[in-house]
Amino acid sequence: MQPVRYATIVLGGENVQISPILNRFVGSDAVRIDSTRHIGPIEDGQHVVLVDLQGDLSTAEDLLADSSNVVRYDVTGTNGRGVAYLRCRSIGLIGDLLSILYAHDIVLDWPIHHAETPAGRRYRFTVIGTESGIQRAMAQVPDEISIELEKIGPYGTRPDQREAVLTDRQSDLLELAVEEGYYEVPRETTHRALAEELGLSVGTVSDRLQRIERRLVLAATD
Repeated sequence: MQPVRYATIVLGGENVQISPILNRFVGSDAVRIDSTRHIGPIEDGQHVVLVDLQGDLSTAEDLLADSSNVVRYDVTGTNGRGVAYLRCRSIGLIGDLLSILYAHDIVLDWPIHHAETPAGRRYRFTVIGTESGIQRAMAQVPDEISIELEKIGPYGTRPDQREAVLTDRQSDLLELAVEEGYYEVPRETTHRALAEELGLSVGTVSDRLQRIERRLVLAATD
């Protein structure tokens, strides 16, 4: 029996959109989807979708109201951060990707994180399964989608310990930094850009990131 492993995967590609819902937000400077928390099938081939939003939530409501694919929606939140609960007629490409995972007995460990980069949108997520199953699933991803295996390891060593060593505030900053490409090579964002998005000073963001990195390094080498 093969051991269970986790793998962090990044999907991307020029003009690739994994769901019609995301198409509603492309090009909007007012609001964006930060992550997809969950997608689940219901009757009549429809799906319920839960996504995290950042920006003008009233604009998000307008975009969803104008979509023929959305049967119903509910947007809640404050201070530019919110959640949208959707009932959709179609989920598009992500439905095909989920089917590939399930065909190889692979579990998607939600959420799917979204990030806008100079090369287009990228989607980062973690899956759990056997290494051979993960490799077979990756081989079935359509050619027009770029796919990168960012990391893989035994499931029991997956670095979820950050929840134990970081405060909620530190975890939020780290998640934003990863989504915005702060740890990419070359770096895709700056302390100043992160500070502006969070309403903090550049010095505060710099100090917090240093503390986050120190805690994670100490936890990993303990």
